[in-house]
Amino acid sequence: MFRATTLLALYFLGFASQTYANGSGVIAQKNISLELAAMAAHAALENCLSKGYLVTVTIVDVSGDTKVVLRTDGAGPHTIDASRRKAYTSASAKLATSAMLTTSQSNPTAQNLGQIDGFLLLGGGLPIRTGNTVIGAIGVGGAPGGPLDEACAQAGIDKIKDKLTP
Repeated sequence: MFRATTLLALYFLGFASQTYANGSGVIAQKNISLELAAMAAHAALENCLSKGYLVTVTIVDVSGDTKVVLRTDGAGPHTIDASRRKAYTSASAKLATSAMLTTSQSNPTAQNLGQIDGFLLLGGGLPIRTGNTVIGAIGVGGAPGGPLDEACAQAGIDKIKDKLTP
């Protein structure tokens, strides 16, 4: 008992001194603004509409919290949750959902990725980056296939790419 208590105390002492040594313990975090999120969402939606796809587009911030949701008239009700989950998955893993799907299908140790609560391993989710830093993600659901959802998502990112300078 004494050893466990001593180890626990040393752990917390080390944590406290590390926080103190690093400053105030406040973490600065880059995040997508509402303005950029709205611009990307509109561009993705317009891209899909121009091809006749009825979709929902969701943009989440770096923490996976929803910033913008746009749904075309006539898009299926399932597209709302699908687009949100694709965006959340991409923001959380900092990867394209199509790449995660491929990995889960080809790598036995990753086959359960889709079981993580809130994840959706279908194409259509892309991280939004400034430099190498993920600041959010976009998810599109409703086009007839993941690669088509992803192309619309990429059009949204392309619309704001000149504003994503680090």
